[in-house]
Amino acid sequence: MNDFGTLTWVKKMDDCGYGVIIKENMGVYGDTAGPNLPLRSERRERMLTQKAIAGILGQAELFRGLDEPGRFAVAVECVQRDLARRQYLFHEGTAADAVYILFSGSVQLIKSGDSGRDVVIRTIKPGEIFAEAVLFERDNYPVSAVALKKSTLIRLGRNEFFRLLDERNFRNRFLASLMGRLKYLTNLVFRISAYDVETRFCLFLMEQYGRKEEYILQISKKDIAAAIGATPETLSRLVLRMKKRGMTWKGKTIRLKKGFWEKFVVK
Repeated sequence: MNDFGTLTWVKKMDDCGYGVIIKENMGVYGDTAGPNLPLRSERRERMLTQKAIAGILGQAELFRGLDEPGRFAVAVECVQRDLARRQYLFHEGTAADAVYILFSGSVQLIKSGDSGRDVVIRTIKPGEIFAEAVLFERDNYPVSAVALKKSTLIRLGRNEFFRLLDERNFRNRFLASLMGRLKYLTNLVFRISAYDVETRFCLFLMEQYGRKEEYILQISKKDIAAAIGATPETLSRLVLRMKKRGMTWKGKTIRLKKGFWEKFVVK
């Protein structure tokens, strides 16, 4: 029990990473350690756990390369935001003080055009980060953000992020993740310029899973396309071409005919 009342945590979390906070007295609770405890709440509702927050941070471009302790450090500073359909998160030109990661739902970024009509800049999908420019470049939001349906977001304040960077251990982890990302992008640029898309795809399979005749993939075709520097449409055309070489791709399973790798030559 604390000064704000008694709190009972649901020990079993659901598949989405939610827990339920049960508050017996009024008030909000203070900081509570533990990776599986919910974030702050003022009423009984579904709240994301810090473990779920850390998991979604691992999908966000800016934090993807962080190790687990680094992601949990960021998760502690995050706040959950829930939006109803057509509710605005922020408006173009308003003061910017946070970056957001979409956990569930859909959010559209809109900019006012010269004619007064709104122009859709981008539609955000779960796991994507947006407004990250405000961390380093801007003091106001360059676009408006509106929920297309009921959505849950993760908010990381700029001040909280800078406070994390003041800590040497986190700063070293974050810089190491950025350097790793830079190395990856440099290698990707080299491969795009040196190899055709078929070769890049085969190298991806070989390096990630080894030379086998069957692969059970755990990532989407979109993610594979991004990893080899191709569009999803280009990857789809490649799959059709590679049927002639004895490759089949059904669902998450890729099968190669016997002897495929013996004939593979880096072009």
